[in-house]
This record gives sequence, C-alpha cells and structure tokens, in this order.
Amino acid sequence: MRIAIGQVLHETNTFSRERTDEAAFRRQEWCEGAEIIAAHIGVRDCLGGMLAEARESGLELVPTLAVSAEPSGIIAAAAWEKIKGQMLDSLREAGPYDAVCLSLHGAGIAEGCDDIEGDLLRSIRAAIGPNVPIVATLDLHANMTDEMVRYADLLLGVHFYPHSDEYDRGREAIRRLCELVAGHISPKMQLVRLPLMIPTSTTLFGPAQRVNEICWEWESRPGVLDCTFFHGFPYTDAPDVAVTVLATADGDEVLARQAACEVADAIWSMRDEFFITYPTPSEGLKEALAQAATPVIINETSDNPGAGAPGDGTHLLAEMLAANVPLTCFCHICDPEVVEAAHRAGVGAHIEVKLGGKTDELHGKPLPVSARVKLLTDGVFTQTSPMWSGKSVDLGRTARLTVGNVDVIVTSIKSQLLDDELLKLHGIDMYRCRVIGIKSSQHFRGFFQSKVPAIITVDSPGISTFDICTVFDYKRIARPIYPLDPVVSREAEIVD
Repeated sequence: MRIAIGQVLHETNTFSRERTDEAAFRRQEWCEGAEIIAAHIGVRDCLGGMLAEARESGLELVPTLAVSAEPSGIIAAAAWEKIKGQMLDSLREAGPYDAVCLSLHGAGIAEGCDDIEGDLLRSIRAAIGPNVPIVATLDLHANMTDEMVRYADLLLGVHFYPHSDEYDRGREAIRRLCELVAGHISPKMQLVRLPLMIPTSTTLFGPAQRVNEICWEWESRPGVLDCTFFHGFPYTDAPDVAVTVLATADGDEVLARQAACEVADAIWSMRDEFFITYPTPSEGLKEALAQAATPVIINETSDNPGAGAPGDGTHLLAEMLAANVPLTCFCHICDPEVVEAAHRAGVGAHIEVKLGGKTDELHGKPLPVSARVKLLTDGVFTQTSPMWSGKSVDLGRTARLTVGNVDVIVTSIKSQLLDDELLKLHGIDMYRCRVIGIKSSQHFRGFFQSKVPAIITVDSPGISTFDICTVFDYKRIARPIYPLDPVVSREAEIVD
C-alpha cells in the first residue's frame, strides 16, 4: 500500500500584530519529499507516529510537503497560496497512491480564508477524486468546521493538553487508514458545535480531564471508532471559533450523533469550571517565594508564544528583577536586539540595554537593565519533553544575562519552554533554582508537572490571557456565545 503523507500546521492568533509570511514557515519548518522523513523519524509528533506505524506495517510512504510556523498572526495570502499549491503539486507528482494521510492543526486562518484546513482538504479532494481516502490528525485546539468533516474520510484529534499523544494519534491515523482502504471500517463522523469558548485548559486535571474520560467511555463501546473533545482556539476572531465534539462510528451515523451530543451536554454542564481567575505576576511571585520546597515554576500564561503571543512581554520579568532574589531565573524572553548586543560585547562584558517589550505595550514596556553577559550559545538543542521528544530546536543565537541576582535567558526566536534543555544549554541546573519564570500556558506541564513541588500560573494583559471576556474585541465570532453572552439556549448545533 502506498500512502502520501504531508503536514500543514499553524495556530493563528488574529489579535497578533505578527503577520505570518512564507519566511515564518521556512524559519520553523519547510520540508519537501524525503526531508520530511529525516526531520520526523524518531520524533514524538503526529508525523513521527505515522512514520513509525508505516515502517512497522511494511507500508510505502510518499512524502510530499511538511510546513509549520510558530503560532502568530494571520497567514499572508501569498504564503497560503504557495503552501496549498505546492501541496497539490506534490500530490499530483506522487501518484498513484492508495490514500492520503495528513498532519493538520485546525485553527489556521489566512488572508481571505477563515479555514485553511477546510480549504486544503476541499482542494485535495477535488484533485484526487472521491475514491482515494483522506485521513488527517488535528490539534486539540482546532476550531472545527463542516468543510473539514465533509472532505475528509476520517479526522482524529489529539486528546491531551499538553499534547503528549500526538505520536499516538499519528500511529492511529495510519492504522485506521489501512482498515478503511481494506474495507474493514466505514467511518461516519458527527460534529456537534457548542455556543461556548473556553480558555486553554489542561487535560491533566479539572473539567477537561473529566470530559476526556467520558469520551473514552464512548470509545470503549462497540462501533465507536473515536470521540474527541476539541477545545477550540479562543484567540481567533472568526465565525467558527467554538468548542466542538467530533464522534466517529463504524457505519452508524445515529451512534456517532448520540456520542457527540452526550459529550457536548457534559461539557455544557461543566462550562463555568473552565473559567478560573489567576494571580497577577506580583501576587504569584510573592506566593512562589513563600514556598519552602523548590524549584517553583511561575508560568506567565498571557504571553505564551505557543498561542501566538510575542514572547517578549515584561510583566512577570519586571517583578522578578524588582524583587532581585538570589537563585531566581527567567527562561526565557525573545529579544534579538539584546542578543545581538550581548554577542557583540562578549562573555564577561557589561551591557546597558532595554530588554523586551518591543512588540507592543500590551505585554509590558521595555525594561532598562544593566546586565553582565554570562554565556552565549547558538540556541540549538534537542527536545526531551514528552511532547515532541527528539525534535531539533533552533532558537537562533541566545544569551544568558545576569541582572542583579536574576539570570535571564534571551533568545532570538520566540518559543515556549517545554523542558529544561534550554536551561542546561545555558549552564543552569533547574534544581539549584529557587524560582523559574517561564512563558507558557500548559505545554510545559508535560515535563515539569512531576518534577517540581509547585507551579503557579500568573495572568496579566496579553493576547493569550485567560481573561477572554474583557481583553479581546471580538467582531466576527458567531454570537451568542458563552461566556461573552448570556446564552439563551444551551442546545448544541449539530453539523450535518
């Protein structure tokens, strides 16, 4: 069996000022043909899972195009047309094949296109015809659309946040695809949309964990192939933003609808539990310094690069520098100008710089600091977190600065912290730190949750804040929707 594989990943934050052009994709990933296999073999992501399952099953894979960009603003129209066109050209050149298997996100928006995944799947279906199966994996934060469901034969969503099961979903996609091609299953998908959006909520505990358990109970029943709770991506102002449930049954639309509706009802009954008020950076730092056991992680959720925020916000960093407590560390802030100044000056030099706050004032103002250049690196390391373990990371040139008693790691490229590899790259042992400030909402928990005695989430102004009701001026989102509106009806919309 020959299977064409590919990837298009972008989580679009429409409130970001960073326009996502072709260069943004090429900066993170733009692999063609065999480059895809070299980049993903042994990596615990969706493509890595597809590759592993195919090799073990003796399948022939035909790699086409794999692109991804760090979450950011709207994708430039020219970039999207280039990506879509090259994917279609690659598929035409790859034929003949028995099926197509894709790694997609589900929250991608380009200029003139509110649903790049639906657009891509529709275009592929038109190109390859109705008889070649299309299976795709999707991120848990997908804003699901009827276009996606209409043009794919099977869609499998990530269940965990942190996304530690991407590899498993990739393997499952290949297994299900083989069953589909062989005629052993006939997937019938049912999508249910709720008038609800929620902040980015972990599945390690709380209501999201309980919803997953309900999904898995349905998956244990005969005939149910998959049941996924899609949280949606709330930092996007587009008509399809919403919490959804996608259930898939083997040849039974009624069973799929029953499963999706029951899970949707459960989510609605828990809706208020998703909305939590977190301390400010000042309050969170005081709480962290009062902890007896160390190290304590403070995660600044409002400036999470993994949700499209700029990663150069200074609200938490300003509090840590003002406190000036020994054995505290901030890992990390994106500021290529400061990195360049540090590299020009060299290790041991003292530099006077304005740190962070270069993108906008919402995330905080630049901080005038006098810093000593402690260490310089190339910013290259290999991920060891449960999510994307084995992936090569390049954050551009970096610098470890000491500002008073505080170590500050500065990078040229934004990212959220997923494990301690960046700390180790800069000579810092996390277990010798008292407090470590980071920028992330939930993904960091995959590595740090079991390794530190306390995690304190802080919130402040930013485009990935949990305060979705007051910070964002939604203009295009479908209304009414909870919690922006007092929703009159709790009935979910069944998408046929």
